[in-house]
Amino acid sequence: MSEETKVQETLGQEALDNLVSIKKGDTVKGTIVKIEDNQAYVSLGYKYDGVIPLRELSSISIDNAAEAVQVGQEIELKVVSINDEKESLVLSKRAIDGEKAWDELQARFDSGEVFEVTVADVVKGGLVADVGVRGFIPASMVERHFVEDFSDYKGRTLRVKVKEIDRENNKVILSAKEVLDAEFETNKQNIIGNLQVGQEIEGTVQRLTPFGAFVDIGGVDGLVHVSELSYQHVAHPKDVVSEGQQVRVKVLKVDPAAGKISLSIKAAQPGPWDEAGGKFNTGDIVTGTVRRVVSFGAFVEIAPGVEGLVHISQLAHRHVATPYEVVKEGQEVQAKILDFNPAEQRVSLSIKETEEAPEQPAKQERAPRERNDRDRGPKVEKIDNPNVSLSGQSMSFTLGERFGDKLSKLK
Repeated sequence: MSEETKVQETLGQEALDNLVSIKKGDTVKGTIVKIEDNQAYVSLGYKYDGVIPLRELSSISIDNAAEAVQVGQEIELKVVSINDEKESLVLSKRAIDGEKAWDELQARFDSGEVFEVTVADVVKGGLVADVGVRGFIPASMVERHFVEDFSDYKGRTLRVKVKEIDRENNKVILSAKEVLDAEFETNKQNIIGNLQVGQEIEGTVQRLTPFGAFVDIGGVDGLVHVSELSYQHVAHPKDVVSEGQQVRVKVLKVDPAAGKISLSIKAAQPGPWDEAGGKFNTGDIVTGTVRRVVSFGAFVEIAPGVEGLVHISQLAHRHVATPYEVVKEGQEVQAKILDFNPAEQRVSLSIKETEEAPEQPAKQERAPRERNDRDRGPKVEKIDNPNVSLSGQSMSFTLGERFGDKLSKLK
């Protein structure tokens, strides 16, 4: 017997001995030598070939064996069955991956470790990732914001934490949102800690609500209340800004404990009173809009952000019991500037000064009335005596003139 024949017989016997020692459930190592669409072939150094069916390649659903393994790759496998007729072993990569994965996932769950996964598939209700076993990321745990369509998430790498693990039911829930939330809070506290009241910064409008606009100032949102959007009256934020718009804001208030930031867009812009300083003068006739009606008058906007008061006494030439008799909100009126003081942001206006005063009715002459005796004074008798002097309603005479004849007879 030649030496070569002896070597071949020896190797064949060793292979046979090894093969006899392999049984179902054993763990073996091999090298991928060939890949077909629905299976992969493995060289184990044994007489029988090793085959990994598509279903045993991955814990998640795949369409092609090449998605799980590559030619030349050395892997650890579990023997699923031995087919003597076909002289092959049915092997499982999925079983080995799963055994290793559960222990590792449990450790990550206990420690709260953050790790990366690749989205393998988009399914109803969320995303699927291969973490040695099938890992599921519910739609509500993918992002901090609502996502309507996940179709472009396949193949993305996400940073996740193990949210829930149940080995008995083969269930693993992952969360990317928890990682994003934690990072957001850390970043938020850093930004808030560096903000100063009065500071002006650039931001991006993120979303609008009826009460204001939320502006991103570097990963953190601050609220611009509707009253701080513009110097003009704003009915709804959408009338002034839009989502995605770049804006300059001024920091009004910072509350680190509550994590709240109050911002203002109008405070970061030139004030309307600054611009109005050289625009208006006392005595000017201006056109404005009634913005508010109060018991003592009406406030009229004569320029964006510049309001003046028309006192109730200046609404009309007639007596006005309530301003609502003359004006209403939203009405356009003409007014005269009685006093303009931009330093104190005060304007006094008059509507009645722009209108002609109505003519006063002519005074009626009273008809002469008959004078009675009381009006005429004491009655004066007519005296024919030429010695009597009459003046108006009085008269003067002497005793001698009045009784002279009678006295002379007595003599």
